[in-house]
Formats: sequence, structure tokens, C-alpha cells
Amino acid sequence: MTKINDGRGSRDLRVKVKTSRGRKISSTRWLERQLNDPYVKKANSEGMRGRAAYKISEIDDKFRFLLPGKRVVDLGCAPGGWSQISSVRVNSGSARKDKRVGFVLGIDIKEVDPIFGVNLHVLDFLSEGADEQVKKWLNGKADIVMSDMAAASSGHKQTDHLRIISLCEAAAEFAFDVLEEGGTFVAKVLAGGAEGTLQKLLKTKFLKVHNFKPPASRSDSSEKFVVCQSFKG
Repeated sequence: MTKINDGRGSRDLRVKVKTSRGRKISSTRWLERQLNDPYVKKANSEGMRGRAAYKISEIDDKFRFLLPGKRVVDLGCAPGGWSQISSVRVNSGSARKDKRVGFVLGIDIKEVDPIFGVNLHVLDFLSEGADEQVKKWLNGKADIVMSDMAAASSGHKQTDHLRIISLCEAAAEFAFDVLEEGGTFVAKVLAGGAEGTLQKLLKTKFLKVHNFKPPASRSDSSEKFVVCQSFKG
């Protein structure tokens, strides 16, 4: 959104995109939304890898788990926004004497461009032995496991809801294997009803389970984030 001053005070101009031949109306609407999204503009200006970086930033502002010295595993980390924020907050990119040095491990099924302070590996966390491999890279267990993963959209709301809940359940099971006692698990879910079983499971494993929708999450999106703290081990 661009501000102009026409002599009667500043006002906002919304960028409009015309539908071109070969582009679907839905694609045009998505492009227009991106061009007018303040978080997208902020990400571009600050060198963040997408607006999702501000989601984990706002989640951590509220729950305070990305602390200096913590060991973080970012599942399905592409394009890398969550890892970027984590690296700064746990101090994995420098050895400052006044802060503990953390460690950020980003894994994805495809290669991710290098991120300062982040150890990146190509790995399918669902594959056999993935949990043991992650613990080798960490030289121990993790303090935080987080996931902003979403299954590819099918266009059918209920199907997509079930797919992302299934993915979140898999991420949670992985977290149970690699988290230190007292650790934190953060993951994206979609509101819709099928997450009840997941919530019950998480409450048996963590002392605190919160549901939170950060301001950076679009108001028209059904996504929310489950923040689980104090892993019982």
C-alpha cells in the first residue's frame, strides 16, 4: 500500500492487479494480496525470507522460549524465515561473551539457501532414523522443536485440515523423541475440529499447551499455532 499526499493529507493507495491472459482470477487475487500485505513489504525491506518470520517472532514475544544458548530444530524450514529469527534470538550466529551461544538446525526435504548462524541439512524427518540423525547433529537433544509446515493444498477445506493435523501429529511425535525435558514444541495447525485428539495428546506430554494466532497471521486464514511448554520427558 503506497502513501501519497494530495494537499489534503496523506492517504493510502492500494495496488491493483489486472487479470492477464493465462492467469487465473484466484492467482490475480493472491498476487494483489501479496503486493498490499504490509508484512510482505516489511520482510522484503528487512531481508527476511517471507512474512512467516514475523509469526515466530510474535509467538516468541508472547511465550519467550527462544533464549540465548537454546538448541532449536526447525522442521520443514524452507524458505528459512523461522530459522532466521531463531538464529538471532538464541545467539547461534556469534560468540558474544555476554550471551550464551545457541544452535539452530534447519531441516527440509529440499536444499535451502545458506542462512547465517543456521546449520542446514536435507532430511525427511519422517524417514527411519531421522530422530537419531538429528540428535547426532545437535550432539544431544533439542530445547525447542518447531514447525511451520503445511501440506500442499487440495482445494478442499476439510481434506486440507486433516492433512495439516496429520503433519502436526507427526512433528509432535518427532519432538517427543528429540526434546529435552522442559523443552518447547511449536507448530502450525488449522482450526476445524479434528485437532481435538492432537490437543489431548499434547496435554499428556507438556505441562502447558496454548493456542495462539499471531498478528502476522492473516485474519482470513484458519491457521493458528499450538505452543507447548515444559515437556515432561
